[in-house]
Amino acid sequence: MSGNTIGKLFSVTSFGESHGAAIGCVVDGCPPGLPLSEADLQPDLERRRPGKTRHTSQRREPDTVQTLSGVFEGLTTGAPIGLLVENVDQRPKDYAELRLAFRP
Repeated sequence: MSGNTIGKLFSVTSFGESHGAAIGCVVDGCPPGLPLSEADLQPDLERRRPGKTRHTSQRREPDTVQTLSGVFEGLTTGAPIGLLVENVDQRPKDYAELRLAFRP
């Protein structure tokens, strides 16, 4: 199992970096027929949005989730659920000094 995946019967795999084009995850193991919408997920994204406190990144990101797969007309399909959040204010140069440093 990779370091970006947690769970066996119900698993979540994350991908992307804060300085890349997007971050996201694939959720596998949800049965079909569960109600799920982007609006259900948005409050959690709002809590972690950058620029809200002095302790978070000051980048301005809308942090809007897009459902790529696994949900149709507000219900899970049983297929893996693909979720994506685009980074519109990424600044790769801010991470130049860290690119060779080990970061767990």
